[in-house]
Amino acid sequence: MIVVTASRADDQGFTPPPPSQYRQGESALGSTGRVESKIGNDNGYNEASLSLYTPLLHFYYLNDAMIGAGTNANDGASANVYSATSVDEIRSALAELRQRDATVTARLDELLASQKDLNRQLGRLDLARAQLGSQVVATRNISNGILAPAARTAHRISSAVQRLDQEQAAVKATLDVVEQVAELKSCVLGVHGSMGAPQDWETAASYLHRASKIPDSVIDGAFAEEIVPTADVPDTPRQTLEAAAESLCGLFVREFDRAASEGDGSGVTRFFKLFPLIGRSEVGLDAYGRYVCSGIAGRARSSMSGGQKRDGLFYANALTRLFEHIAQIIDGHEPLVERHYGIGSMTRVIERIQVEADSQGGLILDTWADERRVSRKLTDVRSYPFKFLVQSFLPSQKPSMGTNPRTGSPAPGSGRTSEDEGVDMKEVDALLNETAVMLGRWSLYTRFLATKTAAKLENDADSKLAIPSFVTHSTLQRKVSDLLLEPFNAMTTFFFRRSVEKSFQLDEWPSDLSLNPNKPLGSSPPFVTSAVDDVMYIVNQVLQRTLSTGQKGVVSSVVPSVGRVLGSDFFGMIQRRMRDESYPKAAIQGALPSEAVIIQFLVLINNLSIATDYVKRIVRTCLGQPAEQQQTGNSQGAMAEKFPFGNEATFVERMLRNMEAGFESKTSDLINEATEVMLKQVMRPRLRPVMIETFRDVEYASDPSDPGSDVADEAPSEGAVAQRFERAWQAFTLPIKRILTPPAYQKLLTATVAHLARALEKRIWSYYGRVNELGAVRLERDIAGIVAAAAKGGKYELRDLFARCVQMTLVVNMEDDEWEEVGKLDGARLENETGVKWRLDAEERKRVRGIVKDRE
Repeated sequence: MIVVTASRADDQGFTPPPPSQYRQGESALGSTGRVESKIGNDNGYNEASLSLYTPLLHFYYLNDAMIGAGTNANDGASANVYSATSVDEIRSALAELRQRDATVTARLDELLASQKDLNRQLGRLDLARAQLGSQVVATRNISNGILAPAARTAHRISSAVQRLDQEQAAVKATLDVVEQVAELKSCVLGVHGSMGAPQDWETAASYLHRASKIPDSVIDGAFAEEIVPTADVPDTPRQTLEAAAESLCGLFVREFDRAASEGDGSGVTRFFKLFPLIGRSEVGLDAYGRYVCSGIAGRARSSMSGGQKRDGLFYANALTRLFEHIAQIIDGHEPLVERHYGIGSMTRVIERIQVEADSQGGLILDTWADERRVSRKLTDVRSYPFKFLVQSFLPSQKPSMGTNPRTGSPAPGSGRTSEDEGVDMKEVDALLNETAVMLGRWSLYTRFLATKTAAKLENDADSKLAIPSFVTHSTLQRKVSDLLLEPFNAMTTFFFRRSVEKSFQLDEWPSDLSLNPNKPLGSSPPFVTSAVDDVMYIVNQVLQRTLSTGQKGVVSSVVPSVGRVLGSDFFGMIQRRMRDESYPKAAIQGALPSEAVIIQFLVLINNLSIATDYVKRIVRTCLGQPAEQQQTGNSQGAMAEKFPFGNEATFVERMLRNMEAGFESKTSDLINEATEVMLKQVMRPRLRPVMIETFRDVEYASDPSDPGSDVADEAPSEGAVAQRFERAWQAFTLPIKRILTPPAYQKLLTATVAHLARALEKRIWSYYGRVNELGAVRLERDIAGIVAAAAKGGKYELRDLFARCVQMTLVVNMEDDEWEEVGKLDGARLENETGVKWRLDAEERKRVRGIVKDRE
């Protein structure tokens, strides 16, 4: 708010207010925008007289504002007024003051114009304040005159009700204590009376069970100790109940054991149900566990005794019967135990049963290990030298291999002694089968116990099943690990490696194979050696037996061992034979390798291809996938049934996938190398005369239809070039196609066609300047025929390998105007306009264009 005060100093003049007041007025004006004028004495001026001094007030106000501004700035206009030394400086300062005066006047006019609205709003606010004041007075009267007494009355009533509730609760609590003490006295007297002459143990147990429901604070309270004791029962309630429970517990244990020894099932059930009533559930469960274990021990001893012949799967069957008996007991007795002892109480009985299972199962495994002489066989297995495999990898060992060699086998008459004298493979196989059965039964048993114990503790359907701790730390688990797991892993690795060795010792090659397309083949495809079928059969057997154990420890040891033996011994034998025995190298420089060596090399390539396919199918079968299902299919369901604990199913699948991928990687690399060898040593030398014969007596610079041409009689007829090539091409590719597997042949065909495309391109370049326009047409037709013949029977992608050759003939036969259009385009625009993905760059196209002679 601006307060502008005008006062009279005397009758002769007007004394303006000091500049500081104007500065205050400026601040107030900027903040509130309201102007209020006051008259200072009785003879003061009215608003009309005050308006006479308004210009002078503006002057002093602006002068003071400029002085204040000049104080902050050295070059201010107000400072120039007092320090002006010339008329121009005074005029300049006055102009500045007029401008500021106009600005301030405009602002004051705006404020004065809005004063009316402000006064109207203030009036409304004053009216509202008056109305609200009357309402406040009325409200205060109501509060003081009506509500306050009612509130005091309500407070008194609420306090009284609260005190009454407290008294009622105290009375109720007292009545509860009195009733509980009366119930306690009744139970104490009932227990004492039932344990007397009537000897009604069920009634006594029921009284103790009723007493157990009374709070300890009541039983041990002073009121109960004063009221409950009688002349017949002088002890405190706690002492009386504890003594009765101990007496009944000892009696129930004696009667339970007596009924168990006499085989009285009803007596066993009668006293077994009484232990929870007297608060001795653990004693009852332990007694029940002893009773059950005695039956388990008797059954186990009967299965191991007698004059039965202990061969085959005798011990595996004995262990199976033990686990089945335990499972039947748990399934049959669990409802009774949990009905009287509560949910989850069977776990304690299972723990007691596991102790007996440790004893009886350990006895079976110890007897089995001694009878089967496992440690002796394990020593023989670990010390086996594998002489054949070791000698086969020595550089000096290069036995000659015919198309049906069996010189390396220890067959009669071969001059070699058997290497099986130290280890009987049939005994090892039988021992592995029995061990696998026992491991599988142990896996099923642990899964059963885990299900029985975990179902009572967890309600989460997604929770992972875990082996109970009492099984993990049991003595039977340690014996399974020492007597079954470790020997099984070691002997399985030996069995597989020895089987691979024996397979190559007895290896037989397919008979009556020939590169003559007119001669029938004496065997049926696929043409592989017998070692592939034998080894892959053993691979499937070993993996299936390994997975049947349901043991992660077995899988983590055996599967990598199988992959290692396949990648070293099996793969290494084939690789060594390719390198040292069947390498298709001609004995004479410039000649072709012998037919027998080429056939052996092709059969070895088939070995790798078929073995890779076998391993893929075996892995899919192990994972429970159909034969036609891709490897990316979901196999968690099948694996989860055999490996239900934690993430074991995922681990097992990953191990199988890694084994498959590792073997496939090695075989693929070797097949690619073998394909390069075939291309270099066989296909290229045989392709060279094919190209020579195809283009024999072919000229593209003359017109064969011209009777006067010198080469009219010698030139081949139309289409003869493609026919020659197709006959020659089929002659040397068909015999190889008959022997190789389709995947291997496709690789070899692709490499051969790629070489053919390069040779064909060189042949086209060799006609540079020796082709006329008619010959260019014939050249294009011949190249198209060769491409069709080479790609026949193969994948359509083979035609892409001839893209450069086809584009060369396309450019050669372009019309001049078409060529000019193509020459103007380049890059992506050229491909978009012509619809051809060009393999020839601009320089090559220009050079190809010059193949036809006499063309600018």
